Amino acid sequence: MCHEKSCCFYIFFLMLKKVTILFYLLVFLTTFIVAQENNIVYVKVKGLKKTKTSVIENFLLTKEGSVLDSIVLKDDVKRLKKLPAISHAYYQVFKASKNTYNIFFQIEENKTLIPVVNFWTTTNKQFAYKIGLYDHNFLGRNMTFGGFYQNNEYNSYGINFRAPYLFSNKFGLAVNHTNWISEEPLYFDNGSANYKYQNISFETMLMYELNFKNHLEFGLNFFKEKYNYKNGIRSATIPQELNINKFLIKAVYLYDNLDYFYQYISGFKNELYVQMVIPKSNSQNDFFIAWNDFFYFKRIGEKGNWANRLRVGLSTNTKSPFAPFALDNNVNLRGVGILVDRGTGSIVYNSEYRHTILEKGSFVIQSNLFIDAGTWRNPGGSLSDFTKKKYMKLFSGIGLRIINKKIFNAIFRIDYGYELTNGKGKGLVFGIGQYF
Repeated sequence: MCHEKSCCFYIFFLMLKKVTILFYLLVFLTTFIVAQENNIVYVKVKGLKKTKTSVIENFLLTKEGSVLDSIVLKDDVKRLKKLPAISHAYYQVFKASKNTYNIFFQIEENKTLIPVVNFWTTTNKQFAYKIGLYDHNFLGRNMTFGGFYQNNEYNSYGINFRAPYLFSNKFGLAVNHTNWISEEPLYFDNGSANYKYQNISFETMLMYELNFKNHLEFGLNFFKEKYNYKNGIRSATIPQELNINKFLIKAVYLYDNLDYFYQYISGFKNELYVQMVIPKSNSQNDFFIAWNDFFYFKRIGEKGNWANRLRVGLSTNTKSPFAPFALDNNVNLRGVGILVDRGTGSIVYNSEYRHTILEKGSFVIQSNLFIDAGTWRNPGGSLSDFTKKKYMKLFSGIGLRIINKKIFNAIFRIDYGYELTNGKGKGLVFGIGQYF
């Protein structure tokens, strides 16, 4: 009996010894492998003037003590070039000693204190203007803060704050307040009527970056809508005024795999917006709306850029003049006019070829050839409306872009669109920034 116990103890001792040896061997091999890896011992960010160095260092995935990875370095540069404060960025790798490296990120900053100045005439031929000021690198922390004032016979204003990396390099916040007043045409079966429209809103959004390419946003918007009849057709079924409090639940999913090189863009991006509007009134029902934007960009040679956007949207199919998808110059079809019609569904495809015809320092002039096509679902209609000729529109035209590469979104554009379907629609469209 004792002999058996001694044998068992001996066998256990041998097994323990082998496990111990294996453990130390594993530790040795791990240490050896790590010692053979190319490690980063120093990271330096250069070229910053306004932006805080600590903000960029926190934003980067490349850290001191991590393993040198060219994929991570390239992803960091792509992320940097998407920030409003940065016009261009690249990295340099220098060997420090055996298997250790120094990384330098060289950054060119944008000018980010941007005024907003727009002039136009209203439907009543009244002079209108919009002025404002936005800092897209507020306090040097890649936050956007600013506001605007607008006068188009009525006084409107807005205040906006957006900080996508306020709490960490993944988690941020946006807060917006707007008091918007305008004259809006509403379309009925037998004509249209003009209303004074007012929207007073307070919105809060939480933003979270899942990884380099995937982003989420969730928000609540509390707002008051007012409609007051001005002129146009009258009917017992057409309300003369509305005054309703509502709140909106919003979710946004963004997949962004774009790569920027100054005015040139390549890659693709997808944006999905989902909203539920809940009125605090029994006179209106809950309202659902969703749309998806797919973007595709491709460099053509050294000076060309092919840009595409496909938007598909649907909403609750209520037979109402307050349908959410507008047919408008500044949103979808260049040359169609201002708020020409509304629908509860929309499919729009925009495609354009941008070509740099002059580039001198930070000054760039681009020419532009475009095609805009779209179709709508009539309020209360069916999905077959998308295939009906009377709801289809096709425009084409030419444009010009004047760009300053060192100022964020400093792109002045002018386009002339002409309707190919019947030749009735045509006109100039002005704006700041690329059309999409």
